[in-house]
Amino acid sequence: MLPLRFVCAFLISSGLFALSAQAAQREFRGAWVATVWNLDWPSQPGLSAEAQKAQLRALLDRAAELKLNAILLQVRPASDALYASDIEPWSQYLTGQAGVSPGYDPLVFAIAEAHARGLELHAWVNPFRAAVSAAETLPPNHVAKTRPEWVRRFGKQLWIDPGEPAARAYVIDVITDIAGRYDVDGVHLDDYFYPYPLKPGQASFPDDASWQRYGAKSGL
Repeated sequence: MLPLRFVCAFLISSGLFALSAQAAQREFRGAWVATVWNLDWPSQPGLSAEAQKAQLRALLDRAAELKLNAILLQVRPASDALYASDIEPWSQYLTGQAGVSPGYDPLVFAIAEAHARGLELHAWVNPFRAAVSAAETLPPNHVAKTRPEWVRRFGKQLWIDPGEPAARAYVIDVITDIAGRYDVDGVHLDDYFYPYPLKPGQASFPDDASWQRYGAKSGL
């Protein structure tokens, strides 16, 4: 009969091995797919729906070849939508013109294609960036048009002021809408902070009004 201490040691080591194997199976190996400025996908605005789909399939095929298990797809780079939304306009990075439908729902397509390859599909959201250029022509249903009192110009960009409680609630509604209507495996927030200073010594983010209304009394 084997000594009890040997049996216990064997069981403990077997358990640790099993835990290690389980941990390896749950390892998160993801890649970000940026849509802002057409950095990763689609390669340029205005491509046909079929060309966009072919490019995304190629990206997902490569991810599967590299043994990744998750894709973080940027679906809201600047208060716009790379998915069918009743809240925000279609992204310019799809068709070249904000507010114009690409003729299909890219997020539905991305989820189906990712899952078919054993990949998770996570929605990557930029919560407070309103426009990458203040000179852009924005559609009427863009937040900078519908709620201009929430939006601040900072440098060349437009940003939603995080100090406005109603603006934060709006962003939460957008994210909740994505999570509630799409079979995404997660939601990731990027640029969830105030924008970086433009240059040392230059003015900071212009949120004095919201600070006086809501922040000053906090004593921070």
